[in-house]
Amino acid sequence: MSFPRYPEYKDSGVAWLGEVPAHWTVSPLKKVISRIESGTSVNAIDTPAGHEELGVLKTSCVYRGFFDAEENKAVVPEEYDRVACPVTAGTLIVSRMNTPELVGAAGVVHTSYKNLFLPDRLWQVHFTGAVPDFVHHWTHTPDYRAQVEMACAGTSSSMQNLGQDEFRCFVLALPPPEEQTAIATFLDRETAKIDALVAEQQKLIALLQEKRQAVISHAVTKGLDPNVPMKDSGVEWLGEVPGHWEVRRVRNLSSFVTSGPRGWSERISEVGAKFIQSGDLTDDLSIAFDEAKRVAVDADAEAVRTKLTNGDVVVCITGAKTGNVAVCATVPEDAYVNQHLCLIRPRAEILPELLAVYLKSDAGQRYFAVAQYGLKQGMSLENIKEATVPVPPIYEQRKILEVTHRVTASIGALVREARTAITLLQERRTALISAAVTGQIDVRGLLPDEKNTPPFPKITK
Repeated sequence: MSFPRYPEYKDSGVAWLGEVPAHWTVSPLKKVISRIESGTSVNAIDTPAGHEELGVLKTSCVYRGFFDAEENKAVVPEEYDRVACPVTAGTLIVSRMNTPELVGAAGVVHTSYKNLFLPDRLWQVHFTGAVPDFVHHWTHTPDYRAQVEMACAGTSSSMQNLGQDEFRCFVLALPPPEEQTAIATFLDRETAKIDALVAEQQKLIALLQEKRQAVISHAVTKGLDPNVPMKDSGVEWLGEVPGHWEVRRVRNLSSFVTSGPRGWSERISEVGAKFIQSGDLTDDLSIAFDEAKRVAVDADAEAVRTKLTNGDVVVCITGAKTGNVAVCATVPEDAYVNQHLCLIRPRAEILPELLAVYLKSDAGQRYFAVAQYGLKQGMSLENIKEATVPVPPIYEQRKILEVTHRVTASIGALVREARTAITLLQERRTALISAAVTGQIDVRGLLPDEKNTPPFPKITK
């Protein structure tokens, strides 16, 4: 079944919009905006406001495509007299200053909050003649994003500002208010169905990744033979290991452990060697060399010390990705680690990939968590050197890696299928919203209480 089209269309007069239903109007936003309010920047603590406390919204309150009142910070009492613009029902909150991907993000407010206020980086848009929920759905369309990008063109690539004058000039197609409500209600229902399916796929991915981690962690700490005699490893978070395995420390399993040089960030350039940073370590134990930045390198001791070679293991020791691990099976060109990474050069007693797999396992990650006790952010080289590693004989290491490869391949294929499904669902969601709010489909007869309405009919052109 396909969604029906409207019986009659007209030229919108806007090249990129094309035809719209004959009874719709095409106008700039300013025709339906009664006013735009902005808040004030105030001092606040990074925890949500409690009962009877005043809170100021974070810009993240609209990051997920809807308004989340829980994304707020408690205003310090000394600033209570400076807050402005309380959050009001029936408005659209818009991020007017943000990264290129998030500037213009919006969420509709359905409940007033007397103790919740806006910062200066958010707008509160009031409408007359337009239904906020309809406009909110429109902000999820490619047409809206294209206008945001055009309005912000030429500004900073890292932080962009959307001006009110430009925002008011954004063009959209508008049906009568009662039809806007019907379209918004229809889209609320259909997008909720899609969002539920996306959530199921995300849950499946999480379960698959947990299963993969559990199987691999068991293999690198308990071995492949369930009947092998076990012994106490002497390490609390490791427990028992096969009796014929050795328990060694990284310092004894490596010929070299170091971290990257300080100050090299100033040498980043368009040419030179690859400069591996924590963000270049992927979640599958590899390094994204193609995405890494380049750095100008001098022929000095720092360059010799921090240069990657085949078989090196890299661990992130500071920042949000502390504990992430990668192995350099092959280094495609000259590459160096930065100061936030630890470089381990394993000896012949352990295969580099097995060391990396173990450090990424539950046992290895538990050790890293212990090493970062209290408020400490990151680990020292000494922490890495002291990490305990169960070491099977080389022949058994190879068998364990064969198993981890099979598990990674099979579960990885299922994860990719789930991610593809999510991508298709999200594309369907965007297409459905765009078709409905531009009048390419007629949903007036598809009320929420109708029976047997297919969730995702084909959209006809």
